[in-house]
Amino acid sequence: MAEASSELEGPNFQSGCEIDKLADEEMLLGHAFGEPVLVARRGDELFAIGATCTHYGGPLAKGLMLDCTVRCPWHHARFDLRTGEAIGAPALNDVACYKVEKRGDRLFVTSKIDEKPARKPKSSPASVVIVGAGAAGSAAAEMLRREGYAGPVTLIGADEFLPYDRPNLSKDYLAGNAPEEWIPLRPPDFYREQKIDTFTSTVVEAIDPKAKQVTLSDGRPLGYGALLLATGAEPVRLSIPGDNLPHVCYLRTLVDSRRIIDKAKNATRAVVIGASFIGLEVAWSLRERKLEVAVVGKGSLPLEKVLGGELGNLVRETHEANGVKFHLGRMPTAIDNQHVQLDDGTILDCDLVVVGIGVRPNTTLAEEAGIATDNGVLVNEFLETSVSAIFAAGDIACWPDPRVGRIRVEHWVVAQRQGQTAARNILGAHEAFTTPPFFWSNHFDLHIHYVGHGGREDRASVSGHLKAKDASVIFRAGDKTTAVASIGRDVENLKAEVALERGGEFHAR
Repeated sequence: MAEASSELEGPNFQSGCEIDKLADEEMLLGHAFGEPVLVARRGDELFAIGATCTHYGGPLAKGLMLDCTVRCPWHHARFDLRTGEAIGAPALNDVACYKVEKRGDRLFVTSKIDEKPARKPKSSPASVVIVGAGAAGSAAAEMLRREGYAGPVTLIGADEFLPYDRPNLSKDYLAGNAPEEWIPLRPPDFYREQKIDTFTSTVVEAIDPKAKQVTLSDGRPLGYGALLLATGAEPVRLSIPGDNLPHVCYLRTLVDSRRIIDKAKNATRAVVIGASFIGLEVAWSLRERKLEVAVVGKGSLPLEKVLGGELGNLVRETHEANGVKFHLGRMPTAIDNQHVQLDDGTILDCDLVVVGIGVRPNTTLAEEAGIATDNGVLVNEFLETSVSAIFAAGDIACWPDPRVGRIRVEHWVVAQRQGQTAARNILGAHEAFTTPPFFWSNHFDLHIHYVGHGGREDRASVSGHLKAKDASVIFRAGDKTTAVASIGRDVENLKAEVALERGGEFHAR
């Protein structure tokens, strides 16, 4: 996790700034009241908001202004320039909003605007029950309250903890660079203040759509007016001799990450099985902890089917330059207390094994309730399932993407944004989910931003210089752009996101 600089830059907007320094549709970083402030211009209108993204502290002035919004260059969070409101995940908190005055040819930031516009939903179900307290579920619960819903909201999670920042579990937290106090998304008091009833370590055993009721793992029934399924996914498990030994770990939950950290303290050599994003981020994190790391992957290059050959090769080279050893085109056949055996007879020494070979959506609850499924829970563009008053979002949702057809993806930001859209639709917004998928992945000094959804057969072309970590890889099916992966081109990746949203083609610089 990174933080923006605390030094104040640019003009002091309290003392005034020439309006002509700010062209139409441009932003200017300055400060007021001892805080970094972003001033933006749209025609004759001027806006002023806090300049630091509330997600990981990204510099909004280096992002992209679009109409009356600004998008963060780091992880594509969105803010309303008129109000400072966080209108798109992964940011959940608003930034400050300021009053701007024009005096002759100068602008002045004069005061902070504390009041936010009140919202009233188009419709209000008797109650909302959310099954799953991960990215989608927690974002939905918060959005219900943001949109002015006053009815009962219940958030039910199988995890023993309240919602937390899952991407960090394989990144900075696992690497030892992020303290545990960064992991919870909200303190417990937040849910009490928002009147969101939370259940931890609780499983929903059954849904009765006719009675509009769910049954909890302790046997209690709970009625709902609207139901959101956000049950997420579970790791695919190995099935080889030794797969259940004490030093074999998976990574999905905070408990999993803590377990790996604990075992890494007394380990010297680790084998990561699976050259997935999770597997490679684990490899990076364990190298940060000074372990020797070997990665076993069945493909010829890591991440090739997602990132293409050239970027996949750069990922491999980056890891190798930092001491990670690869065994590609290989699969494990057995594990014992000190070794992993591969299918070609290779024996890898290790005292820690982490498995990252994919996940499967948790669809059993939906299937048993008679909800249509096919590689996930089938939803329409409004994230409604085949059963009235039941929605689905996140890793389980298989939705009709307007660019590439029906897909299901397992990205944190997608899950959050779907949870937000589902919440608004529960309240009658009738808002189609059309946002292109986005994720980020860190590998030592290689930071990848990926927007869209490319297919294995898509043609990949490189704009820029991958070796210099200044490039975008554009994926196309025929003449249609499906995805863009960028390194060192944060704003370009934001522009690609906008092009995909608008159904246009993307052309790199």
